[in-house]
Amino acid sequence: MELLSTLLATVVALGLLVTIHEYGHFWVARRCGIKVLRFSIGFGPALLRWHDRRGTEYAIAAIPLGGYVKMLDEREAPVAEHELDQAFNRKTVKQRIAVVAAGPLANFLLAILAFWIVAVIGFSTVAPVLGPVPAGSPAALAGMHEGLEITAVDGTSTRSWHEINLQLIRRLGESGSIDVTAKPFSGGSEQRYQLPLDNWLRGEEAPDPMVALGLTGWQPQIPPRIGQIAPDGAAAEAGLQPGDLILSIDGQPVSDWLTDVVPTIQANAQQVLQLQVERNGSLVDIALTPRPKASDDVVVGYVGVGVEPIDMPAHMQRQISYNPLVAVPVAMQKTWEMTALTLDSLWKMLTGLVSAKNLSGPITIAKVAGASAKSGLESFLSFIAYLSISLGVLNLLPIPVLDGGHLVYYVAEWVRGKPLSERIQTWGLQIGLSLIVGVMLFAIYNDISRLGG
Repeated sequence: MELLSTLLATVVALGLLVTIHEYGHFWVARRCGIKVLRFSIGFGPALLRWHDRRGTEYAIAAIPLGGYVKMLDEREAPVAEHELDQAFNRKTVKQRIAVVAAGPLANFLLAILAFWIVAVIGFSTVAPVLGPVPAGSPAALAGMHEGLEITAVDGTSTRSWHEINLQLIRRLGESGSIDVTAKPFSGGSEQRYQLPLDNWLRGEEAPDPMVALGLTGWQPQIPPRIGQIAPDGAAAEAGLQPGDLILSIDGQPVSDWLTDVVPTIQANAQQVLQLQVERNGSLVDIALTPRPKASDDVVVGYVGVGVEPIDMPAHMQRQISYNPLVAVPVAMQKTWEMTALTLDSLWKMLTGLVSAKNLSGPITIAKVAGASAKSGLESFLSFIAYLSISLGVLNLLPIPVLDGGHLVYYVAEWVRGKPLSERIQTWGLQIGLSLIVGVMLFAIYNDISRLGG
């Protein structure tokens, strides 16, 4: 069932992005008087097809990893005399530029729409208040401490941990300092803290900026009451049951899941632990032996249980929403910021400041699509927006085969007054195709490597 929901979320996400992108090309082509022969969502054999009154064929194909708009073009097939004025290659260079640019532009408009919907319907978030700050961490050395609420990073206002993380990601691989503004959550004035950077997390695979700086979120005390148990795990084998409240481990009282129970289990792989639990008002003694599990090249204990979830206190929760008019510039600003972040990340990958191992392919996209769909409408729409921006940026890269490569050719034609030679364009297409295939294979390799980890 989980696999089915993940596949469904992936197909919906990719199908929407591809449809919007190709519709951008289609819509402008029609406005420029170009005859569209085929509008296909997906590649391969058509599962469904139909025609409109202008003769355009619409198709939904078997492989939903892209799509295309096929236009009348003398370079691809002979064109009847009476249809020459509808051929793409007969249109002015400005019209061809408009048609090519319309696809990525449609993706950015989709991102704005998605962010606008999120802003209007509103979303809940947790106040970015610091929990315990590890001694010796950059945050501790800068003077930050538990109970501070982070209000800005590098001068940009932040109201959630998500926004803070995005600001920190911008600084990966850099030297200098991060300017963090914070104030006591209980009340008080703001203060600025300088956290030094020196080639910060340069080349790291799967960097965690907040952990690296010592910025951990405040958490309420979580009672060590069992919520879920894996049927084939060590906890089930030992006889633990949902609802059990762990009172002590090896005679030591425990009161918090994260600070008492988890570290003890992880530090005692294949060691027998004596637990005393409260079950339906009675005390029960249980011998539990954590099984070994590799985590970040370290073997830790694992028993296959989940804690019974608790709600975050009301005073730590925030509901953020905007009226429809105010939400427009908010959505546009968010789209611009994510576009700039995507371009910056690509540049840092090329220059080695950020590891290319962070490049993701279709497997990771599918996993994130499934997880965001489960998390609710706000998360799924935000994922759609991020992915749409990535698709728009990718297609604008000046690489032949992509829209950006075609734009380079047409702009060169506009400047020169004549097209580039067929020889140059053919070389460019071959190089561009090789580059794109290579990047795709590397991204898929990264996906498989993550599954193996």
